[in-house]
Amino acid sequence: MRFDILTLFPEFFISPLRQSLLGKAVAKGVLSVNTYNPRDFTTDKHRTTDDAPYGGGHGMIMKVEPVVRALEALKAEGPKARVILTTPQGVPMNHALARELSNEGRLIILCGRYEGVDERIRAFVDMEISLGDFVLTGGEVAALAIIDAVGRLIPAVLGEPGSVERDSFSDGLLEYPQYTRPEDFRGLKVPDVLLSGNHAEIERWRRIESLARTAKRRPDLIEKADLTNAEKAVFKGTIG
Repeated sequence: MRFDILTLFPEFFISPLRQSLLGKAVAKGVLSVNTYNPRDFTTDKHRTTDDAPYGGGHGMIMKVEPVVRALEALKAEGPKARVILTTPQGVPMNHALARELSNEGRLIILCGRYEGVDERIRAFVDMEISLGDFVLTGGEVAALAIIDAVGRLIPAVLGEPGSVERDSFSDGLLEYPQYTRPEDFRGLKVPDVLLSGNHAEIERWRRIESLARTAKRRPDLIEKADLTNAEKAVFKGTIG
């Protein structure tokens, strides 16, 4: 899968894209991540990419001309790409969206900056994505999060593909508690069921713990979850 990042700070991505499983996937060519600077698509000697907003106000706005020139140049390279703008005004990033985007062959991610982008830029993007209801200094962190969330769903990126199926949100719920050695740490013990070798009971325990954790921490997810009648009675208070 190919990611093309349009950013005023290409150096931001150098170290993260060399680390861990993401770095290995890039090194093996499973993922391709390229950065492009809007300044390279300016026409003035100062390579200007921002200007004061019409109507007055604080801060600067990303200019439409260099950004659109860059997007058009990248699109012309092929193959077909979906263009994303990182912005607090976008749809919230979640696992379902990451799964959807992982089916794309190529993504172009425009990193928002300053006080925002010229509104006309939005006519040249396909969707806008936000990490949540907070503001970052720029869209680079969001772009990196999108690359990580989407990239790990690409076959051959993770060493254990089955782990993706067990992730939090993969089935709409939070993941169950996990343990490893030692069995007893300062009196904090691994649940007996996980040491029993009874796989049916382990799966049952994991399901119950996943539901309980979700109900406690993210009750909004429980309302959307696909539950059995018995589970509904316990976790929704009704029998469907």
